[in-house]
Amino acid sequence: MNDKPNYPTDLFIGGAWRDGGRDKRIAVFNPSDGSEIGRVANADAADAITAVDAAANAAASWAATPARKRSEILRKCFELMTRDAEALARLISLENGKALKDARGEVAYAAEFFRWFAEEAVRINGDFSVAPWGANRILVQYQPIGVSLLITPWNFPAAMATRKIAPALAAGCTCVLKPATETPLTAYAVAKILAEAGVPDGVVNVLTTSTTSEVVNAMLEDPRVRKLSFTGSTEVGRVLLRKAADQVIHCSMELGGNAPFVVFDDADIDKAIEGAMVAKMRNGGEACTAANRFYVQRGVAEEFSRRLTERMSSMRVGAGANEDTDCGPLVNAGAVAKVAELVDEAVSRGAKVLCGGKPAGGEGYFFPPTVLLDVALESAMAHDEIFGPVAPIYVFDTEEEAVRLANDTEYGLVAYVYTRDLARGLRVCERIEAGMLALNRGLVSDPAAPFGGVKQSGLGREGAHHGMLEFMEAKYIATDW
Repeated sequence: MNDKPNYPTDLFIGGAWRDGGRDKRIAVFNPSDGSEIGRVANADAADAITAVDAAANAAASWAATPARKRSEILRKCFELMTRDAEALARLISLENGKALKDARGEVAYAAEFFRWFAEEAVRINGDFSVAPWGANRILVQYQPIGVSLLITPWNFPAAMATRKIAPALAAGCTCVLKPATETPLTAYAVAKILAEAGVPDGVVNVLTTSTTSEVVNAMLEDPRVRKLSFTGSTEVGRVLLRKAADQVIHCSMELGGNAPFVVFDDADIDKAIEGAMVAKMRNGGEACTAANRFYVQRGVAEEFSRRLTERMSSMRVGAGANEDTDCGPLVNAGAVAKVAELVDEAVSRGAKVLCGGKPAGGEGYFFPPTVLLDVALESAMAHDEIFGPVAPIYVFDTEEEAVRLANDTEYGLVAYVYTRDLARGLRVCERIEAGMLALNRGLVSDPAAPFGGVKQSGLGREGAHHGMLEFMEAKYIATDW
């Protein structure tokens, strides 16, 4: 597919589109066939500081903008994104490779953050109380934290951008967005919508770069940057946290996952299979929330494995932008190589391949939906994010064993539990170490819910009212009368 998207490809700084400081632009490729679909501007450190200048210059005015006005602008962003939903979905499929049906779902999800935080923007409430000893009154108000650096990944190029931009703007912050170079066109398309909706110049700035460390470090070293919100790998998150410590920058980190999907003998298998297909195959498995380890109780292991294999093997693999595609390509050749390596290593330890198992070959970066049975607990995929369409199945016997296996990871983002016994389900959910639990559901993501993990899966929450408070500071005033 060689369709050329009709969206901006220059840096968006201070409300203007401009070329980057480097002459060589960044090529963007279609993962379905490897063809080049565009080239975007390549920012250097000077461009980064110019973006911070723009955000800092706009900060006071935007913070002083009445909450109702900010709310109306965010609502307009929702309306415009909904208007352009089909074009945005096709753009996402083109540069990301995900199936068009998944891309349409992402756009709807992404737009919803604008609507949700349009509603939250007018609900920034303070607190009033009397000190217990009666000496003074305690007044607490919430103020915008300041210029915010937002760094987003390639797997959800629209939703990860709006999930950060919307609460930042609702809180009264200005920001600089640095999207992934694999999927920059969607970020610039969102910037275009923001400008049309009336977001003032400099409030949101977007830049792409081939030298991420240089550009990000320049911004983190600038004392005007007071907030970092990052979605990406735990490894990169650790590096950014160390760098942010130099300026004591407030950090929100949405990092890696290793989600267990636990199926008990008494589960509704029909629902468990449907949930597994969502939890595993949304975005082709390229999601931090993707089910990574399937723990199935022995009594239903054979049936669950058979039925999951039937569903996975029937999925139609093809170019993301094709209407009939169920599973698109992975994002690049490196992603295919990593998934193949994990599968081969598991097979070498005795895992049985029930379907898939090998890269598709030919043009594009395809790996077929794959189910593995009898995966050894020592296998690398039991501990590393797969980030691809592979479902490894492990068999367990007792509830205690299931909880122990689910918690046997440094990550703690999300977990899925299937059982008809509500008491057992809630008991297990309380014991599993994760920031989000899906009980008899295959999906947890919701703009109205606090999204985030524990342990090595991150710091802070996105979505809900919590997401806006991540961009605010509590100011306490002691007084008496």
